[in-house]
Amino acid sequence: MNQYTLPDLNYKYDALKPFLSEEQLKIHHDKHHKAYVDGANTILDSLVKARKDKADVDQKSTLKSLSFNAAGHLLHSIFWNNMTPKKNEPSKEFLTIIEDEFGSFDRFKQEFTKAAVTTEGSGWAALVYCKQTKRPMLMQIEKHNVNVIPMFTILLVLDVWEHAYYIDYKNDRAKYVENFWNVVDWAEVGRRMKTCF
Repeated sequence: MNQYTLPDLNYKYDALKPFLSEEQLKIHHDKHHKAYVDGANTILDSLVKARKDKADVDQKSTLKSLSFNAAGHLLHSIFWNNMTPKKNEPSKEFLTIIEDEFGSFDRFKQEFTKAAVTTEGSGWAALVYCKQTKRPMLMQIEKHNVNVIPMFTILLVLDVWEHAYYIDYKNDRAKYVENFWNVVDWAEVGRRMKTCF
């Protein structure tokens, strides 16, 4: 049976310094992200075994746990690819879509930053694209799997769980979010946007 796998980073652990340290990335990727991969795979294995043994499964808790771990894996996988040590700029096509919705790129950054800083507890800020309305939108995701709007393509996501920044920023989430803009891979964000058309 196929299982989830922990993706390699597209850059070295020390490549995002001074904005994210090698220690921060190693622990976040190798420990936290891996825990979601392992958690999802363990649940999938338990479901296979239960079906083989014709055993009862607590569907509510099992599926909630599977959603939590699988969503954690998915969001982290996008998050790593959203960052790069190579400075690049948003494409004209992306900027046009953002400016049409938010009024300006700076306004988008302000709104995304506020979404990230004000996400309650552990969670994520995301720029998503709704194919039905053909509009980019912002979304706050609690934990990994609460407040997710189905069928929206995630273009840019920022992990604001404390484990994503505590080694480097302690409890200063706002500073972490501010520095995130220095490592955004706009080429990847633009590539994800093109999949929407």
